[in-house]
Amino acid sequence: MSIEIHKIDQSTSLPIPFADEGIRAGFPSPAQDYMQLAIDLNQELIHNPASTFYGRVVGDSMIDAQIYEGDLLVIDKSLEPRDGDLAVCFLDGEFTLKYIEIDDEVIWLRPANNHFKPIKVTPDNEFIVWGIVTYTIKKRR
Repeated sequence: MSIEIHKIDQSTSLPIPFADEGIRAGFPSPAQDYMQLAIDLNQELIHNPASTFYGRVVGDSMIDAQIYEGDLLVIDKSLEPRDGDLAVCFLDGEFTLKYIEIDDEVIWLRPANNHFKPIKVTPDNEFIVWGIVTYTIKKRR
């Protein structure tokens, strides 16, 4: 699995109507016809603009985590990696998306697809945790 990385552009604002009453999974609420609040997804999803990037998923090593090819990722490079984070890592010249497992002396990169094996990071690898995924954006239709 690889990632296409893109810089964010926060020079624009696009307020979108916001259903602040929540989206009901049962009967619709007539109050939703009168939405007056708006949110801007740049402000909602991006907390550290100087260190945040978008990435597009390429490949299928994370399908059991419901992350599919074409999904968009919001990646924050300013966050310190923690055990269990979904991380974009640079490994031996390529970007990869995996769960990061931090043991006492070993880092493992865990896929979410049984067809892929976990990767043990060794001193022989060129390796950095490039950023932490804060949001996954899916296209439904």
